[in-house]
Amino acid sequence: MNSFVNTYANLPKEFYFPFQPDKVPAPKLIGFNHALSEELGLGLENTGDNELAQIFSGNKLMNGTEPIALAYAGHQFGQFVPQLGDGRAVLLGEVDTAKGRFDIQLKGSGATPFSRRGDGKSPLGPVVREFLVSEFMHRMDVPTTRALAAVATGETVHRERSEPGGVFTRVASSHIRVGTFQYFFARQEVNHLKTLMDYAIARHYSDIDLKDPERPLLLLKSVLKRQADLIARWMSVGFIHGVMNTDNTSVAGITLDYGPCAFMDDFDFQKVFSFIDRNGRYAYNRQPHIMLWNLARLADTLLPLMEGDDTRNIKKLEKELSQFELEFEQCWRIHFCRKLGLAESKDGEAMVQSWLKLLSDFKLDYTLSYRYLSEALNNDSIPEFFASTGDQGELFIKKWKSQLEAENVNPYKAAELMNTINPLVIPRNHWIQKVIDEVEQGNVKGFDEFYEVLKEPFKSRSKDHPMTLPPAVGEQVETTFCGT
Repeated sequence: MNSFVNTYANLPKEFYFPFQPDKVPAPKLIGFNHALSEELGLGLENTGDNELAQIFSGNKLMNGTEPIALAYAGHQFGQFVPQLGDGRAVLLGEVDTAKGRFDIQLKGSGATPFSRRGDGKSPLGPVVREFLVSEFMHRMDVPTTRALAAVATGETVHRERSEPGGVFTRVASSHIRVGTFQYFFARQEVNHLKTLMDYAIARHYSDIDLKDPERPLLLLKSVLKRQADLIARWMSVGFIHGVMNTDNTSVAGITLDYGPCAFMDDFDFQKVFSFIDRNGRYAYNRQPHIMLWNLARLADTLLPLMEGDDTRNIKKLEKELSQFELEFEQCWRIHFCRKLGLAESKDGEAMVQSWLKLLSDFKLDYTLSYRYLSEALNNDSIPEFFASTGDQGELFIKKWKSQLEAENVNPYKAAELMNTINPLVIPRNHWIQKVIDEVEQGNVKGFDEFYEVLKEPFKSRSKDHPMTLPPAVGEQVETTFCGT
């Protein structure tokens, strides 16, 4: 069994508050990721559901944990808040594994000193959403936090309505955010900024020499590369984060804080789901621009840590930030060209742009379009799915096939490859809502079934399998909520 190492708790006291999770009256296990638990070496293989519910509700702590609520600040929808912090979360500690060091955190475990008059609790719905979506993202090879457990607490929490409460157990390579750097920058605590920078480098970017005076710039460069690839991966699966505040932006380059996230059904460049994003700041096509803005805020905090003249250092940081667009475009080209079975080239990129315009113009289902497109490689006729596109769809498919032929790609192999990259099943909003409604009523059968299907998103299934289908009229979920 792995022992907790608690390196973050060994940082200066200004980095966190010690906090014990609230006890809950009637914890019930909704979901548990047995495979992940084994990877973490938690030694829970023979633990029953009732005991797991006690542990992952916060009622009973595992040996060696040092629960703390982490301090951070952040820009929320462009407005800076100098103190946010873990208002409803507690870091239990870290464990070392063959794949690296991972945080284990409870979300919804009670009001901490950072709660700002909140109750520190979580509705059960967001717990279910994050469990399903984060595990799907992992299956799609998108860097992400992971889901270890979901527990119903037996409490009622009050948001827009009264809802059952829940606690989510999240696993992450760390919870260091851009907002963590902003917290100490706003307080002009340069010594703590330096401590944080060196801790983040040691944990995530060990190729950077801790004695290198250029390490603030090297850290920005490394984070920028990871985030450029992350955003391209998000967009390739039709994912919209919904609340890309700097306190939700991971320095490790992972998807953090799912909140009001959603996946598109019909393709729309400007799609927004989040109830609080009324002006579309974090719309689908705005995500790369916002990430660059967030990285610029990280750069602000690194300037005091650089040696030499500020004017010269600002130019160095700006030059590094100017590389984001090129990095993102390269990552975008790689991921999207692969989805069409094409080489990452100028011609491939042009074909992708034509494809996305077709999807947008005719409001085609983003996920299913790729799967039906691959079918066009195995026969001469145009799949019925594209009937609404008329001549435009027929012309695109003809050009696309010609491009594959020019690249000497075997059409059967291309179709096979596309179906290992493009999922058939995604966590569609209406299915997540259906599962949430059932779980709130005490029925976890639908949760278990959907979770198992999401574990195999590429698997071929019957065309009328309900979990592969877009929402019918009246099933659409157009608005998602944070749950805070």
